[in-house]
Amino acid sequence: MATKFLRAALLVSAVALVPAATAGIASADLTINRDIERFVAVYERVKMSYVDKISDEQLIKGAIDGMLASLDPHSSYLDARDFKQMQITTDGNYGGLGLVVSMEDGAVKVVAPQEDSPAAKMGIKPGDYITHLDGKLLYGGTLDQAVDQMRGVPGTSIKLTVVRPGRDKPFDVTVTRQIIEIKPVKWEIKDGVGIININGFSKQTGQMTRAAVVAIEKALGRRPSGYIIDLRSNPGGLLDQAVEVSDVFLNRVEVVSQRGRDKRDIERYFAQPGDMAAGLPIVVLVDSGSASAAEIVAGALQDHHRALVMGERSFGKGSVQTLIPLDDTTALRLTTARYYTPSGRSVQEGGIEPDIAVPQLSDPDYKSRPRFREADLSRHLINEAKVDNSVLEADDKPDPRFTATPEELKAKGITDFQLHYALQTVSRLGKAQMTVAPPRKLVRR
Repeated sequence: MATKFLRAALLVSAVALVPAATAGIASADLTINRDIERFVAVYERVKMSYVDKISDEQLIKGAIDGMLASLDPHSSYLDARDFKQMQITTDGNYGGLGLVVSMEDGAVKVVAPQEDSPAAKMGIKPGDYITHLDGKLLYGGTLDQAVDQMRGVPGTSIKLTVVRPGRDKPFDVTVTRQIIEIKPVKWEIKDGVGIININGFSKQTGQMTRAAVVAIEKALGRRPSGYIIDLRSNPGGLLDQAVEVSDVFLNRVEVVSQRGRDKRDIERYFAQPGDMAAGLPIVVLVDSGSASAAEIVAGALQDHHRALVMGERSFGKGSVQTLIPLDDTTALRLTTARYYTPSGRSVQEGGIEPDIAVPQLSDPDYKSRPRFREADLSRHLINEAKVDNSVLEADDKPDPRFTATPEELKAKGITDFQLHYALQTVSRLGKAQMTVAPPRKLVRR
């Protein structure tokens, strides 16, 4: 009965897809019907002959997942369980390790550890592969199964077996689960410079960034000499929040545009009047883990010459995903557009190139650790206009500014060289402005 219903539904859908006025309708109908018949034949054979009994629901979900997986790495189907997991992650009220992971060829790969999370504190890095949990092999399972095992009661521990490209042997790391609280924006002041660390773009990120600017000025009792916006290992998030964050530092200019299948269908997003930083120097820090919404902010401030971008080339995710509800508990996350920086650049594959490439010299394995980016993902969208970065990244001529060893930096108390270099740069740029610019009245936007 289920198979007959499926066949009928698919045939009705196929007919609806082909308008009556379309030329060659008979040929189109024949092709679609033949493809549907092939699908139904496979469905019936699996249902009847597979070694284990399998439900219709499982087969249909598998077919949907397979269809979307054939498109690009970011399109997916969210069933009731996925919706629940999304809500749990957004609320931040769960015991876990604080990892963003993906499945690559049957293995669990770390996209980025959340800042200050248990995993980050134990040295887990982007590009690591997790092969075993408590000694049990993960290969061949699903990503959901791996995530379920990594989450658990706060205070309990789990042993991860990690394969890191560039190291000869796997190694074990024992991580203690904690309550994962998602705090997308943090701020601090060092040497008179306001540091705004944005590690995700959730619903409150824009509002919290504005609040950080106000809080920094209030704590100092004056303007800072400038700002550092730290977007390193920021996997992105909501497009509207990327626009809001950019709006904090821009004035009446375009932030980003997005273009769908029809190249004439362009949607543009603009900053509102007012630069809360009042023209003070800004440095934006990025690395290979800065993706999507983080790249929108970096690209907008770079294109308008509002900030210097420092660090290393970003991840290169230049596509927009739309959440399309199917019913009360399921939805489709579908790639519907590419986004472009104000100058018309697509960062897809190529990423954002920093104005000043600053290596993380304080990291002992910085040089040997491979970088994991969008271009490494299977079926990623192709950017026909991308820039070839291989020549730049193959340039191994030593920069006299960046020759210190991790041991030398540690002896000087420098644990984050990129941040240290950014602080020095902002301080130099801000000295002149601080001597002539009057304090401004603090206002909340």
